[in-house]
Amino acid sequence: MTNPAPHAYDVITMGRVSVDIYPQQTGPLEDVSTFSKSVGGSATNVAIAAARHGADAAVITRTGNDPFGRYIARTLPEFGVANAFVETVEGLNTPVAFCEIFPPDDFPLYFYRAPKAPDLMITAKSLPLHEIERAKIFWTTVTGLSEEPSRQAHHVALRARSEATLARGMHTVLDLDYRSMFWSSPEAATREVAVALEHATVAVGNREECEVAVGETDPVRAADALLERGVEIAIVKQGPKGVLAKTRDEFVEFRPHHIDVVNGLGSGDGFGGALTHGLLQGWGLERTLAFCNAAGAIVATRFECSTAMPTSDEIEQFLQDNPTEEAVNA
Repeated sequence: MTNPAPHAYDVITMGRVSVDIYPQQTGPLEDVSTFSKSVGGSATNVAIAAARHGADAAVITRTGNDPFGRYIARTLPEFGVANAFVETVEGLNTPVAFCEIFPPDDFPLYFYRAPKAPDLMITAKSLPLHEIERAKIFWTTVTGLSEEPSRQAHHVALRARSEATLARGMHTVLDLDYRSMFWSSPEAATREVAVALEHATVAVGNREECEVAVGETDPVRAADALLERGVEIAIVKQGPKGVLAKTRDEFVEFRPHHIDVVNGLGSGDGFGGALTHGLLQGWGLERTLAFCNAAGAIVATRFECSTAMPTSDEIEQFLQDNPTEEAVNA
């Protein structure tokens, strides 16, 4: 009897998970009276966002053996995300995250991940390498490189992607999701990102994250520096100035949509899920970036993150109702 072949997922993400405890009112947390609970964490939210577009998605992460961990494991399949690679770590609590909401552009985050987050306990030995090699898109974030044993596990997973024969349309995405509180210094992050970029086909981050990754804050120079590191697609998010993307042959830039921002925290993850959809569909750079830009805008109009991720139909309708300002092409 032969063993069944490993499942080939559309999207596998790897990294951070939490339970988001988000206020239902704006203003200081001390004045908020009601909160909502939802699944959170960048890598997990991207998997959820990808599943909203119909992708066969899974997340590799770790929780505590506690009620919040059981909530995450139970809720992921409800979003269409496989929980086969979600394991528990004894002795550590599932992280929680709070935010304050001061629209339009101030959303402080408070992470409760002490003494250590379970998602930083992913080991190389525990990785589903066969599935990682076969996934059409493998998505990791810089946070997973911040501590051992997660750091080694991420490098092993990325090397497995490089050593595997990636078919046309398969991508390894590095989200430059740098958060200073998770690192001993920016220089330590720069060293780890340099190694990870050698294995990525797509890199995406904002100007501050690009400065840590490649020493550039100017969006065009940052994109060029990422391309020089070997990626095929470099995407630089510019906040209120929009977003740009470059390949070796193409340049596209979009201005942001004019919206009433409620909570901007989940926009990047909605953008990421939309990016996986565009890559899976084989769309051109301009169509993909317009779709991502709209997805991020939609999420910013909603209070929460994972539950705010839009469907493809919602994004297409949004684009019809809110056409983007003309793209700049070169």
